[in-house]
Amino acid sequence: MVRVTVDELEKATPSSALVPERLPDRGEQYRFHFDMTKCIGCRSCEIACNEQNGNPAVIQWRRVGEIEGGVYPDTQRHYLSMGCNHCLDPDCLRGCPVNAYTKDPFTGIVLHSAEACIGCQYCVWNCPYSVPQFNPERGVVGKCDMCHGRLSDGFEPACVNACPEGAIAIEIINTAAWRADYTAAESPGMPAAGQTISTTRITLPESTAPLERVDSDRIRPEHPHFALVFMTVLMQAIVGSLIALLAFRSINAKALTFLLLATCIALNISVFHLGRPVYAWRALKMWRRSWLSREVLLFGMFFAALTCTTAFSWINMRGLISVPRIMFDTSAWMAGVIGIAGIVASAFIYLVPARPAWNMTHTPIDFLLSAGVLGSITAPLLTQRFPVRLAVCAATLWIANHAARLLRLHHAQLFERRATASLLNTPLLRTLLAASFIFVALAAVFASVGQIVLASVAAFIGILLSRYLFFVSVVPLNMALTFVRGGGH
Repeated sequence: MVRVTVDELEKATPSSALVPERLPDRGEQYRFHFDMTKCIGCRSCEIACNEQNGNPAVIQWRRVGEIEGGVYPDTQRHYLSMGCNHCLDPDCLRGCPVNAYTKDPFTGIVLHSAEACIGCQYCVWNCPYSVPQFNPERGVVGKCDMCHGRLSDGFEPACVNACPEGAIAIEIINTAAWRADYTAAESPGMPAAGQTISTTRITLPESTAPLERVDSDRIRPEHPHFALVFMTVLMQAIVGSLIALLAFRSINAKALTFLLLATCIALNISVFHLGRPVYAWRALKMWRRSWLSREVLLFGMFFAALTCTTAFSWINMRGLISVPRIMFDTSAWMAGVIGIAGIVASAFIYLVPARPAWNMTHTPIDFLLSAGVLGSITAPLLTQRFPVRLAVCAATLWIANHAARLLRLHHAQLFERRATASLLNTPLLRTLLAASFIFVALAAVFASVGQIVLASVAAFIGILLSRYLFFVSVVPLNMALTFVRGGGH
């Protein structure tokens, strides 16, 4: 991340009218101005940005999209060129668990530190414009920083310099005035500016015909994030099993040891989601504001409490010393409560407006009911007692929650939610969706007749399939892209 001082900025002499002739004062910041009436869609800005930042072709910090309107023969097509909007309330900054984002106090530019980044991609999910992009070769996220280094030397950003029509420029705004009225940031083909208060000013063409994105039908599955699929399901099964064992007073040293080992496996699986897993410990840093940090903290505390409970159980069983029952029960229930809190924190990671299909009450309900299904069906593998009614009830509620979610997605007014329903209706995903319902229903049937092993296998398969679909079927908010390609998205 490049940082400049006020003295360095004052030495800079702007080289073009496309860059302000002065520096931002207190209460001001830089912003992009994009003039849609001038853009010809040549993509010079995309190429210049990639060359400036050394990015591969599939990663584009500045992207060009298309919008169109009218009725033949009176039709119109216009282009959108967007980098980072350097928002007043950036969601990428608010959600980052390692504080890799900062808003420069002198320029207002949202900066990202590749050194601090662990590649968790939470910022990618949070940004409604999909501005941050993960680079698997580097293991970190990257984004437009308005060519901060070039600005400090008095040069315009690469995209501004490369545009042959002068469609992109840098301006200075009063942040308080812009916060009061940011309607100039709104544009067809762009998410609503109010979520993060985008500062990019867009000059729209004079047109009576409504304009819409040309890539509306070009939706495709997202990354499956297999590490998160397995980690979330395993942790929910572990916590659910512990609660079931405690509720039916069937807990023992061997069962606790099994759950402790499973927790070690689940937590180690989770780091494979990171681009830089060696720095996973940094995710604890921002627990005061980041749900991802809270999840890491709570599951770490769960592991510690479960370790103490397991140790107490073995000490009592071996008769080494007598651990008071109240101490054992307190430790065990503390682990259970912390585990539930961890599941809730895990669910809140996905309650982000930029992912509308995730941002529903069905998500935390799903995570908790998954723990109930897996716990009530898996716990009997570790003990003799088998809560049949609980397992059947949990499976029934799980199916009802997912059915209600599908119905809401199908009838939603928001395009991205309807698009998720459309994705789930494609042949492969529709088959997997049906299989997830069938397996969970079979788990309830097997549980009711005492087939513990079959019930557990069916429950895990059904919920793993559902969690896979949860990740691949989400359609994010995004700017309009092109019909034939979309900047690697």
